[in-house]
Amino acid sequence: MKDKISIVGAGLVGSLIAVILKQKGFDVQVFEKRKDPRKSKIPEGRSINLALSHRGIRPLTLAGVYDSIEPYLIPMKGRMMHSEDSELTYQPYGKDGQFINSVSRAQLNQLLIENAEKAGVEVLFDHKCDDVDFENNTITFQNGDVIKSDLIIGTDGAFSAIRKKLQVTDRFNFSQHYIEHGYKELCIEPKNNNFRLEPNYLHIWPRGNFMLIALPNNDKTFTCTLFFPFEGSPSFAELKTKDQVHSFFDTYFKDAADLIPDLTDQFFSNPTSSLVTTKCEPWYKGRSILLGDAAHAIVPFYGQGMNSGFEDVRLFVELAEEMNWKWDEILPKYSSIRKKDADAISELALYNFLEMRDHVGDPHFLKRKKLEGKIQSNYPKEWIPLYSMVTFSDIPYSEALRLGKIQKKVMDEFLERDVEEINFEEVIARFNTLKQVD
Repeated sequence: MKDKISIVGAGLVGSLIAVILKQKGFDVQVFEKRKDPRKSKIPEGRSINLALSHRGIRPLTLAGVYDSIEPYLIPMKGRMMHSEDSELTYQPYGKDGQFINSVSRAQLNQLLIENAEKAGVEVLFDHKCDDVDFENNTITFQNGDVIKSDLIIGTDGAFSAIRKKLQVTDRFNFSQHYIEHGYKELCIEPKNNNFRLEPNYLHIWPRGNFMLIALPNNDKTFTCTLFFPFEGSPSFAELKTKDQVHSFFDTYFKDAADLIPDLTDQFFSNPTSSLVTTKCEPWYKGRSILLGDAAHAIVPFYGQGMNSGFEDVRLFVELAEEMNWKWDEILPKYSSIRKKDADAISELALYNFLEMRDHVGDPHFLKRKKLEGKIQSNYPKEWIPLYSMVTFSDIPYSEALRLGKIQKKVMDEFLERDVEEINFEEVIARFNTLKQVD
């Protein structure tokens, strides 16, 4: 008889790994503290649309569920930058044909839960984890249920109940860090059942220490997210009246504000939420393991939170198959080898926030992008830009971070010259030299 596996958290990662483990023949139950999201309204202003890319698509395909999700995706082929004068500048994500997909978190979660149930997984809602006995592999829920399992998987998010129980065990390390910025979501409604902005782009209004972004939805709306400091000037703390909100948006985001007639109503009714990074180790104890945000929550600025969580699922299952499902050996090995990549994407996500809000319109940044584009065009196999390594490949995050730092060093050495005068063979030779000695 196959092992019994209990998954705590029916979010994106928990639902996906439930599908795959059930397909492998395990007895799988998923426990979720919330009510069934298919039967309850998702609170407005707390979604942050997701950007699904290669690392996320591959595990969905492995699970056989991608075809049911693809119709709900909207491809975005690059960034559309909005200046304060409402001028537009386009920056492609990668080579022709490379794009990322906008998808609603709530819609995707519901689709994955439905796929899990279709696979035969039992999903139990209104089950809030109250305690975990790591010695005896039992979970106690607030409703009094006590479940014993051969394996416990914690996929219950950045404020994981499973992880909180691990935090009071011996030699468990944990840290969390809130950035100074929070976020608030707004909605651009369609007009005559049409998008108000071009739909196949991630729209960005970069303004130095803050920014607004907009992602398209299937119902022809755009979800806008303002990333803005909590304190200081300007900040959320300063925007206390309708006049102040109107003045702020008219100054910095005029073309977006014109598309939101109920701007102030949305601004004051939708919540202001914080952004946290968490790190911990080890990710396991006994026969319990953390995956996704429960192990490594990151800020959303590289669009890799969900993708890295889905990649967790693929790598965990591949390792488990390779090690013949011997949990006592799999859990410590997985925790050890995956940790460095989780730390790397955490660092990359924070860096990309600086790039998106501060640098995308900067002439030096644009010159760097022009140079990088020409290098890649001439040497596509030898030089893969950092964004492409992260978004369109399976290169481990830690290796992408390492190579990205070397690329930056090389470009800094050559950027003093005119781009048209640079010898690209010389650039590649320098890059290869530094790769060997780094």
